[in-house]
Amino acid sequence: MGLREILTGRSSVKQPAAHERLFALTTAYVTLETSFQICCAGAAAIVVQALATSDFQSVLKDTEDVVKATAGEYKGTVATSDDEFGFRWVIVRNPSVEDLVATINAVSSSIEDGGYGERLLCAVFPFKGADGAPINFIYNYKRGNWYPFVPAPGDKQRNTERELQLKAQIGGELPIEPELERWFPLWGVPF
Repeated sequence: MGLREILTGRSSVKQPAAHERLFALTTAYVTLETSFQICCAGAAAIVVQALATSDFQSVLKDTEDVVKATAGEYKGTVATSDDEFGFRWVIVRNPSVEDLVATINAVSSSIEDGGYGERLLCAVFPFKGADGAPINFIYNYKRGNWYPFVPAPGDKQRNTERELQLKAQIGGELPIEPELERWFPLWGVPF
């Protein structure tokens, strides 16, 4: 606890890390595809912890409107979904990894510019392995790091062996979260 927090009686929420690390996926994707036959699923999502305030709702609506207006230029689509935990998912569909990353960055930047950067949780980029198995690369905004999440068959099962294999394979190109306990699973991703 810092001096400011003691004096004001409030703790500060960690702001998101710089966005440069988000763009690491655009170069790592080349290795994923050519060396490991891991292909983009043509979608991405940003997850935001929603607030019921009119200002926050206005920022989200304006952000979604801008993304929808520009999505056509990139042959993409945009949709939103609220999950059972009250998180808002802004889902972008586009075959280009570069366009997906740029659009997700635009959404997060708009939310930060509106003063709600601390509400950004993560971005999710689904991929498919050579065998068709789902592989998700998750970008944690607070930490500025990536991690793989590989769901396994069964109810809320994950393939940690494959996740660690992916870390070894792509860790030189993507800034991978070093603390494995921060590799949070995301169940029920609305893709």
